[in-house]
Amino acid sequence: MLTRTPSVIAQVFLLLSIVLVIAIAVIQINRQQILSPGLKYGIVLDAGSSRTTVYVYEWPAEKENDTGVVSQTFKCSVKGPGISSYESNPGALAKPFDDCLNKVKERIPVHLHKNTSVYLGATAGMRLLRLQNETAANEVLASIQNYFRTQPFEFRGAQIITGPEEGLYGWITANYLMGNFLERNLWRTWVHPYRKETMGALDLGGASTQISFIPEDSQKNFNSTLQVKLYGYNYNVYTHSFQCYGRDEAEKRLLALLFQKSNNSSNVDNPCYPLNYNTALTMKYFSSSLCTQSLRPANYYPNQLVKFRGTGDPGLCQEMVSLLFNFTACRDREDCPFDGMHQPKVKGNFVAFSGFYYTINALNLSGHFSLADFNSSMWFFCSQSWAQLQFMLPKFEEVYARSYCFSAHFIYYLLVHGYNFDTETWPQIRFQKEVGNSSIAWSLGYMLSLTNMIPAEGKLIQLPLKPPLFAGLLVFLTATALLCLLFLVYLCIVSRNRKRICHVEHVFIPQ
Repeated sequence: MLTRTPSVIAQVFLLLSIVLVIAIAVIQINRQQILSPGLKYGIVLDAGSSRTTVYVYEWPAEKENDTGVVSQTFKCSVKGPGISSYESNPGALAKPFDDCLNKVKERIPVHLHKNTSVYLGATAGMRLLRLQNETAANEVLASIQNYFRTQPFEFRGAQIITGPEEGLYGWITANYLMGNFLERNLWRTWVHPYRKETMGALDLGGASTQISFIPEDSQKNFNSTLQVKLYGYNYNVYTHSFQCYGRDEAEKRLLALLFQKSNNSSNVDNPCYPLNYNTALTMKYFSSSLCTQSLRPANYYPNQLVKFRGTGDPGLCQEMVSLLFNFTACRDREDCPFDGMHQPKVKGNFVAFSGFYYTINALNLSGHFSLADFNSSMWFFCSQSWAQLQFMLPKFEEVYARSYCFSAHFIYYLLVHGYNFDTETWPQIRFQKEVGNSSIAWSLGYMLSLTNMIPAEGKLIQLPLKPPLFAGLLVFLTATALLCLLFLVYLCIVSRNRKRICHVEHVFIPQ
């Protein structure tokens, strides 16, 4: 009876230990909670030729397929001109930034400020300044560096991005927002869209314009393409940037050309300005740029005022705009529309944003429309007097209103005679400003590309039992089970030995 009691107790403890080990393991696995590491933030400053825009982006810290699912949460335009305008006084750059940066600080949780990366990308305005005065360009960038050292964010540098990079990032933004890289399936998980074609991107800035798309044969145009990997897929994108073909620089070239052809150096007729519009501009305004250097007069006086008088003549405006394009450099080559640059045939749908959108909007057009509709709207708009325009535009600002007619003619020549869109392919262009709450601009594509280089954070797993306690219980219960098992084996051996001894004694007892 005494031997049987320890055996029963040992068996109970062995069984109880095994049951507890299994129960704790099941609870630890099934009751664990997977916590997201939260959001990450990034700030991109789009330092264009005419203005600087601050964008705040956020994305899940664990990312999707090595690229963050990024969304725009805030946008702010810095007051004043573009950073290239501060070439003679770089120190004055800081103050205009303060207003936007203070708003950004309120949008991003304080404890994440030090881990939030800030990138400044300067485009064509700074590319021109660097060509014209590299020292001044470096001083402007240095001033920005100094400013961000005083901010709580992690500044990753100010750089002048190349024209092809600007075009590529704009293409990435457009296709990302249109859902051409990712889409949610029935199970609400992100997947690559099946057989979905990408769109081309047309960007019109102040100092340059970009065209980007995947051509019919990307291998044939290999030298003109850039390769980018997003969400696990490779894309070969043709992209080209035309310096001095941005809206502002093109208009300065027009003014310089009109001045050059005018018989009167003090009063110049401008067929692209509305009828009865008059303004006085300094020679420096339209002749100091690198883009107008070849048109600069011998008797150049920067502060001399030149009066421009609007004549509102659409036909003559179109004729003058055509002179801004260099069509002779191509020598009738089919794959070379203008400026001596190779370009494959346009293919598929396109989205046109930035300066394209604002001009189309002024003409009271939107989305898709025919080339004939565009021409009739342009002709009607350009025939209006200055007084009539003030009632036609939803938002009237003199500096933009006077130039919409020129912009429309310039867009026509750029798209039709420059990029070779025609009556059949023109309707494939969609003129659009944003998708949802996100602006179509190169800055989002820049941020998407940069998240490829930001390490992902693993998902946080919250367990019912803390690892040390869980490990301790497993060791204790496993040790208890082993001791019970050894004790039972010992009892078994002792019991067998006793039976054997009793049997031997029974054999040798005398009868």
